[in-house]
Amino acid sequence: MSSTIPTRAEIPESDKWDLTPLFTDVSKWQEDFAWLQRTYPKLQEWKGKVGESAQTLAAVLEFEKSLEVKMERVHHYASLQLAGDSTNNEYLARFGQVQNLFTKIGETAAFVVPEILAIDNKQFAQFIADPALADWRIKLHKIRRMKPHVLSVPEERLLALGRVALSGYDDTFLQLTDVDMKFGVLIDETGREKPLTQSSFSSFLVKRDPELRKCVFHQFYAEFRDHQFTLAASLAYSVKVDVFHARARRYSSALEAALFPDDVPIAVYDGLIKSVRANLEPLFRYFDLRRRTLGLRELHLYDTYVPLVPEVETRFTFDQAVEAVLAALAPLGKDYVDVLAEGLRSRRWCDRYENKAKRSGAFSSASYGAPPYILMNYKDDVFADVYTLAHEAGHSMHSWFSQNSQLFQDYEYPIFLAEVASTFNEELLTHHLLETTADPKMRAYIINRQIDDLRGTLFRQTMFAEFEKIIHAIEESGDALTLDIFKSEYHKLLETYFAENFVLDLELDLECLRIPHFYHAFYVYKYATGISAAVALLERVLSGEPGSVDAYLNFLRSGGSKFPLETLKAAGVDMATPAPIESALRLFERRVTELESLLL
Repeated sequence: MSSTIPTRAEIPESDKWDLTPLFTDVSKWQEDFAWLQRTYPKLQEWKGKVGESAQTLAAVLEFEKSLEVKMERVHHYASLQLAGDSTNNEYLARFGQVQNLFTKIGETAAFVVPEILAIDNKQFAQFIADPALADWRIKLHKIRRMKPHVLSVPEERLLALGRVALSGYDDTFLQLTDVDMKFGVLIDETGREKPLTQSSFSSFLVKRDPELRKCVFHQFYAEFRDHQFTLAASLAYSVKVDVFHARARRYSSALEAALFPDDVPIAVYDGLIKSVRANLEPLFRYFDLRRRTLGLRELHLYDTYVPLVPEVETRFTFDQAVEAVLAALAPLGKDYVDVLAEGLRSRRWCDRYENKAKRSGAFSSASYGAPPYILMNYKDDVFADVYTLAHEAGHSMHSWFSQNSQLFQDYEYPIFLAEVASTFNEELLTHHLLETTADPKMRAYIINRQIDDLRGTLFRQTMFAEFEKIIHAIEESGDALTLDIFKSEYHKLLETYFAENFVLDLELDLECLRIPHFYHAFYVYKYATGISAAVALLERVLSGEPGSVDAYLNFLRSGGSKFPLETLKAAGVDMATPAPIESALRLFERRVTELESLLL
């Protein structure tokens, strides 16, 4: 018997997201797209006049906002359709239309920010005090802060023109890995043929048969080895573009360019790496515990995902996962839980299951005034998918609270904060599951899961962050980024972040070529800082500290109205110090000790 992946058309409508709140049908999308095509050239009427008066500046900003609201929505619709089926020619064409139009709009609007920055400080102070700009003070402050890194109008126009062309490496990577690469089929533990895909890879790695896990790992990476030069070239150009933009905008490095918009000091990034590197011993203890518990002579990466407690039944249907997540989030209050429950159960925020040519992994995606949609590739036999649902629900509810509390121009929160909201939900789910079981085996299972979550989010993402810093520094120094350089630098990090008795298969050096986040540089460190902030916030909430829940919900409501370190400090966490990172590392060590006592 063969198990095949269904086509998009074969998935029941009830299991797919409902995009009608965005557009009731394609004709409505086309109307908004046509409106944008007709309307955006009118922006030119303000060219050379932006700084004439506070009223003129307000008029420009409001007109630009009217464009951006529709741009966000037409892009959201097109991108979600394409995520559901990346081989659909209609969706591909629509997304391409959006990209091309946005390039033209970006070119036309390129004068606005330079003209805002050209207003002298004295006049700008008068403008900002004018009631006409009351709704724009936060946004204008952020724009003015970028003054050292914004170029002349002709230069900004050129950068706008090149935006899509210079980001082609990302589309190439996604099409290659999600569509063109074929991983074949395998015989699973039941004797049935099952396709090996980017999505099913994780399902295989939790199987108890070590030979099956080994076979899956080597078969999966054989396809990456066959495409390793193409993938290395694509990643190298991604880094080159990062360095180009940093130099074009007069930053000292690509890392500074990535951190500056969030007002995050490089010391925070470096401090994360320093703290984690200094606390690797508990991680090595865990690897040894895993090796002994599984009865293995040696440990490989493909042995690090299978649960250490095999006797626990962990099959959750999607509806059961929803119930567990909602129960776990009860401490955040009725409003939070009721909104999320309606979104997941009846309003079809979530696209639930894998289909052919669907984007792998999971994400949350929102636009102002529309549902915060969730893409999943949910599998009943992957317990991690329950956590993934909690994670993405954290993002979606962050978007919901922000949209309902902030103006359009201030609602979009930075990724630095996004990863706090998502990992907070995961940690709250762990707490709930531990509180509601008296079974020692189940407790060991959940603690094992939390350890693996911290390992993947804190240790692994920090290793990724260090890799990103290294490869960008190599490019900035003038050295070439080749396949051998990527593999050798990654191998050095594998040797540091894994124990001495851990077997590093040669294929593992190719892992650096399959991480999608590397195409959005200096993003992954935010997972590590995010889980650290989340652990600290959760400790406050669970301690019953007065006002801690309101402080957390206010954090969600704040959106992008403040810089992230300021927002977190208001919620009770100071990420400018090593304390939150060290707190998360201590939690990891405590859990390893507890798991040792339960299993040995």
